[in-house]
Amino acid sequence: MENELRFAVLIDADNISDKYIKIILDETASNGIATYKRIYGDWTSQRMNSWKGVLLENSVVPMQQYNYTTGKNATDSAMIIDAMDILYSGTVDGFCLCSSDSDFTRLASRIREAGMQVIGMGESKTPKPFISACNQFKYLDLLYEQRLQEAAEDAEDDAADAAEEAAAAAAVRSGQNQSGKVDYANYPSVLAGVEQEQQNRNRYGNTGRSRSQRQRELRRIKRTINAIIEQFSDEEDWIFSGKLGDQLSKRLPDFDVRNYGYKKFTSFVNSLGDYEVRKISAGNGQQQIYIRLKRK
Repeated sequence: MENELRFAVLIDADNISDKYIKIILDETASNGIATYKRIYGDWTSQRMNSWKGVLLENSVVPMQQYNYTTGKNATDSAMIIDAMDILYSGTVDGFCLCSSDSDFTRLASRIREAGMQVIGMGESKTPKPFISACNQFKYLDLLYEQRLQEAAEDAEDDAADAAEEAAAAAAVRSGQNQSGKVDYANYPSVLAGVEQEQQNRNRYGNTGRSRSQRQRELRRIKRTINAIIEQFSDEEDWIFSGKLGDQLSKRLPDFDVRNYGYKKFTSFVNSLGDYEVRKISAGNGQQQIYIRLKRK
């Protein structure tokens, strides 16, 4: 496996909302490994309460910085000092600086002068000098709006799934004979649904996940796979299966093909029905496997 870049993720809690945390970590995972994950602010302040709920969940280390003087931003100073300490430690290949504050412009320039990658993340209001000082800049508010749209589409799909399940249940109830048993012969579509549910239970086990929950999980996985393919595929849209699997596990830490009844990643991808799989002989009986979206 190719060596991945190591990043220090430093977040200015004074002007970055907690709602962006997943986007920040996902965008970092697209570029390498988050070796440091630190967030700076005065954690005695009630303004930081919204952050406290997501720090442990995402393994982000809070760095306490008291505001000693009114009107002075001590958080910026603490973050800059830490960044320079990490820079001289030689333990990372780049930084993700998460702020909409132009005070970090000189820091970004200094890190780049050291030959390291700088990925900036902030809202659209971020001043141009800070954006220009970074190798890349991600607009968190725009990415967040995109995720809200995806969540709305998922909600519509969930509602459709729930309606379908309710209709199937109603059909089963109406098909019961006097003995209380269901006459499936008169309800082939219901029978097919029951058989499919039994197959799901055999494959996934009795995990307590409903059909709609499983479908929601699979939509999330396919959406993530599509984003990875778009970013890392070659000119013909193929991506090496090892690269795809590695990126998927970084973006979805709870992902495991065994949760879906498969032992091999390629078999799982095949089951989704949206992807082509190509196997290329690499000699010595070995094969390299590549994956891409099916072309219409």
